[in-house]
Amino acid sequence: MINQELSLQDSARGPRLIFRIALPIKVENNPIVIFVEKNFSAMKTLCYTFILVFAMIWMNCQPSKERVPVDGSIQEAEVKAALKEMWDAIEKRDIDRYAGYVHPDFTQFGENDSTLRVGKEAEVAAIGDYMKRSHDVHTEMIDPHVTISGDVAWVAYYWSDSGFTNELAFASHGKSTRIFVRENGKWLCIHGHYTLLPVGS
Repeated sequence: MINQELSLQDSARGPRLIFRIALPIKVENNPIVIFVEKNFSAMKTLCYTFILVFAMIWMNCQPSKERVPVDGSIQEAEVKAALKEMWDAIEKRDIDRYAGYVHPDFTQFGENDSTLRVGKEAEVAAIGDYMKRSHDVHTEMIDPHVTISGDVAWVAYYWSDSGFTNELAFASHGKSTRIFVRENGKWLCIHGHYTLLPVGS
């Protein structure tokens, strides 16, 4: 059994703390006890204790540097706002503002596309051409559902839009899924998939 003892003794240099421990061992099956003793200046021990306590208090008083979670509803609103900004840019024929919300790795399956549109350049060129041929365009988002996982978000929604293209009036209704990624604090659209629905559905 290991015995420990802590005591305070006087010495020529002042009070000292004595820590003594007895270690029972066997040497060639003969039991013996080794005494290990360490003494500390009481004043030095007190100083060390004070410094340690002060350091612990100071560390606990420091403001946390951990990232503060952003409320989910705020992020959902940001994603929907980004999509509405894209639509507003189309309505106002502002291709630069629209391009600012398109990710470089953007892909898309359009309403009537048989192939995948790949890349920001292709998307911006197509929308720029659409802007030149269209006016009085307006799009509404209906029943959106946003899911967020870290810096990736996807929104599923119905849309209803109307306007003029090539001077012919149009109106459409459909369902869509958009995927956004957040880079440098801004949500960018990286994928879109759109499906037309029958009139009146």
